[in-house]
Amino acid sequence: MKLNALAFAITCSLMWGLGLCMITWWIIMFDGPSTETTFLSRVYRGYAMTPKGSVIGLLWALVDGFIGGLIFAWLYNVVAGRVAAKTA
Repeated sequence: MKLNALAFAITCSLMWGLGLCMITWWIIMFDGPSTETTFLSRVYRGYAMTPKGSVIGLLWALVDGFIGGLIFAWLYNVVAGRVAAKTA
């Protein structure tokens, strides 16, 4: 069975982007906005625990999740194709 690479990439993109945005707002709600440097703010330019930073993080995470999902689905399809060829 092969994955639909585009559908998988879009799903990963939405899950990672919306997840990051929701977690950022969760932290803002309980701890307040913060401009402290976090690991993700080093990876995603402009990201911070602020409302504006959550939107920037959402955009970065959408792109990052899409690329990661696309690569994962492609690798899965390559491996699944080779395994299926050997068992057939």
